[in-house]
Amino acid sequence: MSADAIRHREPSTGGRDSPSHVRTWTLLVVCVTTFMLLLDVTVVNVALPDLRNSLNASFAEQQWVIAAYTLAMAAFLLSSGSLADRIGRKRVFTLGLLVFTLASLAAGLAVNPLLLSLARGVQGVGAAMLFSVGLALIGQEFRGARARGTAFGIWGGVGGLAFALGPLIGGWLTTSLSWRWIFLVNVPIGILALLPTLGRLRESRDPHSRGVDTAGMVTFGLGLALLLFGLMAGNSMGWDCPPVLFAFGIGAALLGIFVAIQQRKSSAAMLDLSLFRIRSFNGVAWGTFLNNAASLSTVFLLISYMQNVLRYSAWETGLRFLPLTLTLFVVALLTGRLGSALSPGLLLGTAIALIAVGLGLVTLVKPDSDWTALLPSLVVLGIGMGMFNPPRAAVTIGVVGPARAGMASGVGQTFQQAGVAVGVSGFGALFQSCVESAFTQSVAGRQLGDRADLVAHEVATGGLLDLGSLVPPSMVEATTAAARVAYVDSLTEVTRFCALLAAVGAVLAFTLIRRKDLHGSALSSSS
Repeated sequence: MSADAIRHREPSTGGRDSPSHVRTWTLLVVCVTTFMLLLDVTVVNVALPDLRNSLNASFAEQQWVIAAYTLAMAAFLLSSGSLADRIGRKRVFTLGLLVFTLASLAAGLAVNPLLLSLARGVQGVGAAMLFSVGLALIGQEFRGARARGTAFGIWGGVGGLAFALGPLIGGWLTTSLSWRWIFLVNVPIGILALLPTLGRLRESRDPHSRGVDTAGMVTFGLGLALLLFGLMAGNSMGWDCPPVLFAFGIGAALLGIFVAIQQRKSSAAMLDLSLFRIRSFNGVAWGTFLNNAASLSTVFLLISYMQNVLRYSAWETGLRFLPLTLTLFVVALLTGRLGSALSPGLLLGTAIALIAVGLGLVTLVKPDSDWTALLPSLVVLGIGMGMFNPPRAAVTIGVVGPARAGMASGVGQTFQQAGVAVGVSGFGALFQSCVESAFTQSVAGRQLGDRADLVAHEVATGGLLDLGSLVPPSMVEATTAAARVAYVDSLTEVTRFCALLAAVGAVLAFTLIRRKDLHGSALSSSS
């Protein structure tokens, strides 16, 4: 066995747990925390109306409640993974669990939008530690293609369940208790997960690490955060306003400095730049970025379509997404168990191609369609997304030895979350522009005159149900019909672009990902 494959472990259980017992606890803890993290992404969306009324939050403040979490998580993923390799993966995972749990408590007790957004940002930091290290913890306990495939299949299936149950749980908590409980529910879950984390998980780190790369962590985290801020704020503040231009300029400069620091530090750097000389890693990283930018931005638009156009509640919307999410869950489990026998490039390429087809099927929706018009799209998307996550996780950490698993996982998760942030902001801005243009050019829009722009903006930002307060009573019916046409036509137009982007990601996966690039620990038959 090579030196790169040797793990340095510090038993935390006095040697009384068998390896299989430790593997079981590791997978259980990582799956529970993953469920909690992904649940926290979806439940917030359905609680926004109650949150807005309770805290008197503006539309921009509501956006930052969501954006603060995503931005902080994306900015800290790479730093967390690299830090875990150096000081201990269990240690960073435990710290992340503590930070996330305490920040959830603060979010649930927030008395104004600013404090809530700040708590959400701290939540994102804790989530970054958990997300980046979770895959590395699974990778260090499960060796070989079959064992890792099964573990990552279960992990991917749990992620699908969180995606499925998020709107349902969020709707139930908000309706039955309060929006505050979508955050407070994390506190008992976090405490329960902390006990086996401390008592059952084993410590591991890179035995050849050379200390913490503080300069790299600061320049990368701040640089990426500024770039993502510019992308998220550009649509609402204006792409040419000074704060947005400042964020883009300083963010790009800091990332340039980060690359220079990494080249100078070589083996002591937080990011091994040689990772990007591995063909398969580039394939999975950029394929993931394009896939997430396309698919998850479309899912958010479809949720908005069901709630704002079809007028379903959060609970009813969650039920109608079950064809996607339950399919995702089943396919993820099957892919994890059976996918180890297939080429990872073929598996990932096929998965993203199916996602592209599913996105294309959204064009079946017409202005007078019911939700059943989305069924073909939801089922195909569920198959593709279920096939995608287990091999994505396996390839991301499989291209390096166990000693660098945290760093590789952090890079992979950064591409994943950056794809979500870029896709949601970019395609969200495109969708808003399309809706506003289509509505103002409609007959009803021209009849409204100077008020057309205001009504168009309200329609594009989800106010389709409240048009009665903006237009004369005699025009409500015609305006609502025109708004629905503009909304649906823009939805299908944007998803065509998303489908094309996903197709490019599929080509990258098919052509770049190769089994021979995987490390021996990912290929051996041992478990």
